[in-house]
Order: sequence, then structure tokens, then C-alpha cells
Amino acid sequence: MQNILLQQGMDLMIYGMGTVLVFLTLLVIATVIMSRFVTRFFPDPIVAEPLRSAPQAGRDVALDPAIRSAIEKAIELHRARR
Repeated sequence: MQNILLQQGMDLMIYGMGTVLVFLTLLVIATVIMSRFVTRFFPDPIVAEPLRSAPQAGRDVALDPAIRSAIEKAIELHRARR
């Protein structure tokens, strides 16, 4: 009697885990297919941004003194936490 009950429990467990495995596999496949469909037929529009001249290395960029002091204070607080 005990062996039959244990066998039925194992069968139910394997059936349930197999069902979940099949469902998750199908879900992953469906997600990949939908992702490819969307990227193929609805690509992101390419927006041309105006070129900005980047500040050169070693050159001080003029900052508002209030912003500069806020940045320095934030750096001090960050280093104090370590």
C-alpha cells in the first residue's frame, strides 16, 4: 500500500514538473518570436542628434559655483560612507 502511494506521488510530481517545463519552454519561444517580429517590422526610428563639441581633456569647464560646491559636497559624503 505504501509503495503504491509513493509511486502515485512520484508520477504526479513528474507530470506536474513536466507540464511546467513545457509551458515555460513554450513561453520563452513565444517571447523570442514576438521580440523578433516587433524589432523586424517596427524598428526604432533613427533620430539625428545635433553634434555638440565635447570639452577637451584637462580643460576646466566653467561651472556655476553653487553647482560646483554641491558636487564637491556629494563627493565628500560618498567618500565618508566607505
